[in-house]
Order: sequence, then structure tokens, then C-alpha cells
Amino acid sequence: MKRKFLTNLTLLIILNLLVKPFWVLGIDLTVQNTVGAAEYGFYFSLLSFSLLLNIVQEMGISNYNNREIARDQSRISNLLPNILVLKLILAVIYFTVSLAIALAIGYEWLQIRLLIVLLFNQFLHSLILYLRSNISGLQMFRTDSILSVTDRLLMIIICSVLLWGNIGGEVFRIEWFVYAQTAAYVITSVIITLIVLSNANFSKLAIDFPGILNMLRQSYPYALLGLLMILYYRTDSVMLERMLPDGMVQAGIYAQGFRILDAASMLGFLFAGILLPMFARMIKHKQPVGQLFSFSFRLLIVPSVTAAIALNFYRIEIMELLYRHHADEAAPIFGILMISFVFISISILSGTLLTANGSLRRLNMIAVFSVIMNIVLNILLIPGYQALGSAVASMATQLFTAILQVLMVQRIFRFRMITGQAVRFALFTGLLVLTALVAGVTDLPWVYGLLMICLAGVAFSFTLRLIKTREIMESLF
Repeated sequence: MKRKFLTNLTLLIILNLLVKPFWVLGIDLTVQNTVGAAEYGFYFSLLSFSLLLNIVQEMGISNYNNREIARDQSRISNLLPNILVLKLILAVIYFTVSLAIALAIGYEWLQIRLLIVLLFNQFLHSLILYLRSNISGLQMFRTDSILSVTDRLLMIIICSVLLWGNIGGEVFRIEWFVYAQTAAYVITSVIITLIVLSNANFSKLAIDFPGILNMLRQSYPYALLGLLMILYYRTDSVMLERMLPDGMVQAGIYAQGFRILDAASMLGFLFAGILLPMFARMIKHKQPVGQLFSFSFRLLIVPSVTAAIALNFYRIEIMELLYRHHADEAAPIFGILMISFVFISISILSGTLLTANGSLRRLNMIAVFSVIMNIVLNILLIPGYQALGSAVASMATQLFTAILQVLMVQRIFRFRMITGQAVRFALFTGLLVLTALVAGVTDLPWVYGLLMICLAGVAFSFTLRLIKTREIMESLF
């Protein structure tokens, strides 16, 4: 099982490394530098708002579908038509509720107009995730790996033409960026639909409304968890935009620090996409999951800690390299959010195992406390510290969530290796911080210092046996 996980994860990471860094640092970054912090902050806060209620149309269906098909692949033919009807119904509710709230909190017509397109984009993205859950549930991980970057690859092509093609001699507008995403999502959803249909046998196509209601009853815990998670992950920029006189600018500055965290977090979600069906299948067949969890935990947390420390020590240089404006203000925000990256990675892995185990009630209890904590901290910190206050609130919330989820995993599964790993990870982190301090006092150019920390991370991970050469080789061959 470890071999299957590692080979498919390797392909997934390679494809994402080929596409998504150029999207984040080439396209998304160029768009912000082109339109400015205020206009991008206008878009970023609306994007975050569109995500807050996205779970209304998702309702945990993708995770539920992934888990069910991984357990019994023949169910795809029965689930597919019913879920598609359900998603259309939920999409109407999502649009209606989101627009009603947007009007209630005072969004103007200019914001509403762009928000409508963003809501449609979220519908398409949700549809793509659901369709892909069928493919991963069927254990077609290589196909899913390719599809995971298709939308971004299409966006890169379209946005490259718009940014550098001098279309009509007009200055690039943020609306073009949103429309490019719409086009990419439409094309991707058509491609994935054709693939899914080719792997489902419909002897009799029928809509089972009692079955749909039963599905909602079973999937709503997943939906509640998704809603709560997005609330404490995406509320910050919305609150900044609404609470401060210069809210759009502050949301834009926060987006500068948040961009690399958001991209880096995709690594954890790549792990989760492969691990969820694997864990679900193993748990159903009463196979031990301890080795796979430990293996995946070490593979993810080692680069997470290394990246958090390396990027934190050179946060000013990195922000100045990436942005034309507000780099000094974004640097401390970036540093704090990169510390959050470690806690997010831990939560993703722990949450994936608990989700596969069906421990949704406990996960939701943790998430409720996390949302309350995040909102309260934002209310307290934003007036005095602006975007920096939101970053601190986010880090504290992610730390709280990670600790509780790890304790829950230990309580349910009784993994003996967690205590020993904690000691080694603490030593690993201490050695990396020491390496960073040494790089700082030697007056190395910052790029060399960054490389020095990353190489030290690789060396320490093997020396402390967090990553074992033999284990990697046995998994690959």
C-alpha cells in the first residue's frame, strides 16, 4: 500500500510542480502587480466570500462519494445521476443565499456583478471536484493526477495571452482574470465528465429522490466540517475588507502574504486526495493504517517544517522580490502564515484519517471551537494590527486545530510511534533554526542561505531517520 501511495504521490507532485508554481508566481502574482493591491484586494475579498458558503453546494458530497466508491466501486452508476441532480439543486440554494447575504452586508452593484461570476466559478470548481472524486474512488490515481492540473494549465494559457498578448491594446483588468477562470473550468468539467461517463455502466438511468435524501443525511456531517473549515481559513480577508476604512488595501496586503501559503497547502491536499480512499478501504477491510499514516506524516511534515523555517528567515527578501508595493508590510504577515503551514499540514493528514474513519462528530466539534476562536481573535486584533492581526489569528487557530486533531488520532488509533516522532521532529526543528541563524550571521546572499537551510533539512531528515532510504526504496521498487 505504501508503494501505491508513493508512486502515485510522486506523479501528482511532479505534475503540480510543473504547472502550479508558474500559476502562482507567474500568473496570479503578475495579475496582482499589474492591477495593484486595492483592486486585487477587491477581488480577493470577494473570492473569499464566495468560498465561505461554497459548502452549501458541496455538502460534503465529494468526500462522501470518494469514500463510498472506494469501498464499493460498483456504486458509481447508482450515485452519479442522483448526485448530479442534487448538486444542481444545492447550487441554486448556494447562489440565492450568497447573494442575499452579500446584499445584506452592503455590497454594491460593482461587487455583486463580479461576485455572480465568482459564484458560478465555484459551482464549476465544485462540480470538477465531485467528478474527480469518482475517478480517485475508482483508484485511477494517475488519471486524477493529470486532471488535477488541467484547469490551472488552461488558465495559464488563457491568462498569458491576456497579460502579454496586448489584446486590443487595453490595460489588463481583474475581470479578465475571473473570466479566464470560468473558461478553464468549463473546458475541464467537460473533459472529466466524458471520462467519468466512460467508466460508469447505466443499465437503467433513474433518479431516486428518497436515495438523495438519504445521501444528504449521510453526507451532512462532511458538509458541516467543510463549512467550518472554510470559515476559519477564509474569513480573515472578508473581515479585513468589511472592518477597516482601507479594507481593500489591507485585504490585498494579506493576499500577498497568503499567496505562497495557499500554494504550499496544496501539497497537503494532494496527500489527502490519495490517502482518503486508501484509508477508507483499509479501515473497511480492518487493515492496520499505522504504517501508512506514519510514512505519509513524515513525508509531508519534513518539507513543511523546512519550508516554514527557510521562508520565514528570508521573508523580507522574498516579498521584495515578488511584489512592487507593500512588500515591507506583507513580510511579517508572510512569516506568520508560513508557520501556520506546518499546523495546516498536520491538520490535513490527521483530518483525512479521521474522516476516513467516520469520526465526523468529533472533527466538527473541534472545528466549531476553531471558528469561534478565529472570529473572536480577528475582532480583537484587526482594529489595532490590521492584516497582521488576521495573520496572528489564523496561526493561533491552526495551532489549536492541529493539537486537538493529533490528540484525537492518538486516542482512537493508539499509534505508538507518535511520541517518538514528536521528539525527533522537535530536534529536527531545532537544528534547522540553528542552521538558519548560522546562515544569517555568515552574511551569505539570501538565495544561498535559503538553499543551505533546505539542504540541511534533507540531511537532518535522513540523519534523524524521519525519512529512511530503505523505506523509500522498498516503496518504489
